[in-house]
Amino acid sequence: MGRREPQLEFRWASWFRGFKAPAVPLSLSGNGDGGLTAWCAEAAQGLALHELARKVRVSWNPRMRTTAGRAWWPARGIELNPKLKDCDPDEIWRTLKHELAHLVAYERSGRRRIVPHGAEWQLACCDLGIPGEKIYHNLPFERRRLDRKHAYACGHCFETIQRVRPMKRAVACYECCRKFNNGAYHERFRLVKKKV
Repeated sequence: MGRREPQLEFRWASWFRGFKAPAVPLSLSGNGDGGLTAWCAEAAQGLALHELARKVRVSWNPRMRTTAGRAWWPARGIELNPKLKDCDPDEIWRTLKHELAHLVAYERSGRRRIVPHGAEWQLACCDLGIPGEKIYHNLPFERRRLDRKHAYACGHCFETIQRVRPMKRAVACYECCRKFNNGAYHERFRLVKKKV
């Protein structure tokens, strides 16, 4: 007779009790738009993405100021700026398709990492009827102005870099490192904080 294998038993590990699914942003829970959600579900169904069609949600986020829209993965949610309602109706559809293309690209890629506006996204845009889609919008939304209070200079080429936040670790001048050290970090090209 053959050797008996020990029986395996599956038990819920104690660490699994504390596991929580990624939280859906608060803005996705309210202000939902049933019509746009239904359209996205139908479009995803047409692309044979059944899980996306089942879970996609579209909502209006009144806190958005400069962004036209945002896609959330893996929550499969889309947020739109309410200011789009004041624009041409074509802008709403273009923005909705732009954000849905992000979800389609992520759904198709599975666990593989992809660039947000890479080839997978561009293919999804073509499938949704917006080939040649641009990454940024040119809508008349107010832009946020940030003061760049921190300045850093390279001691070798004297190039100055302005930053909104201070650098927390040692950083070197990219151009000098690339030119003189094959792109590797070297201490002699380290950026030094200047007084502004």
